[in-house]
Amino acid sequence: MKIITWYKIVYSYLILMEEPENHLSYSKLNELIAAIKEHCKEKQIIISTHSSFVANKLGLKSLILLHDRKTLRLHDLSPSTIDYFEKLSGYDTLRLLLCQKAILVEGDSDELVVQKAYLKKYGKLPIEDGVDVIAVGNLSFLRFLEIAKYLTIQVTVVTDNDGNIDALNEKYKEYKDLPNICICFDDTIDAGDLRIGDKPFNYNTMEPKIVKANSLDKMNIIMGTAYENIDDLHKYMKAHKTDCALAIFNTTEELVFPEYINKAIL
Repeated sequence: MKIITWYKIVYSYLILMEEPENHLSYSKLNELIAAIKEHCKEKQIIISTHSSFVANKLGLKSLILLHDRKTLRLHDLSPSTIDYFEKLSGYDTLRLLLCQKAILVEGDSDELVVQKAYLKKYGKLPIEDGVDVIAVGNLSFLRFLEIAKYLTIQVTVVTDNDGNIDALNEKYKEYKDLPNICICFDDTIDAGDLRIGDKPFNYNTMEPKIVKANSLDKMNIIMGTAYENIDDLHKYMKAHKTDCALAIFNTTEELVFPEYINKAIL
């Protein structure tokens, strides 16, 4: 495949390119982007894309985010958020822009659990309704919320309370009253005697909250375990987060989800 005949456009001052990722293999796409960067250094080039890969590779300083007739330049954001997105190679900003609603979660196991809750309630996966469940990491929530605030994107955050609700209220105080943003976490702080190594077990993450909402017998069936002590199950689920999330996603057992997860999928 010949990527493009560059000598034909070398004298152009303005180049418009729509969706350069279309119908290109991964290797050819890399060649095309390299050619764009090499041959258009002194030219005005405007590229429309729905590929985060294309946006990442071409650089972010001139990136314009478009959503529902609103625009936002990356450099309109706070300096710390600009720095975050410029350093992060695999960011999911375009996923946020292209969905009707986003549910942001901390990790891959949380993503599977939220998708299962949605599937149980509506009989289909959230993406089939234009709802994208995106694992962004606990430290990245505020970065994505800043974009959502500017562009009024419907965003829900699902997060652990980690035993400190006051800290969560302080962290999200700028966003928790906005009509397009919903912050979901369990409003009860749980405690117990379990210790793992020299550290107390955190009873305030998603896995122990799901165990709390269901019975030990029910969770043993789902996990394929036979624990008689609930803290032994807690230790197992902490050590096998992904396997347990897959078991929850694949189970045909009737499962009860914590209220904050149910709130997130409304």
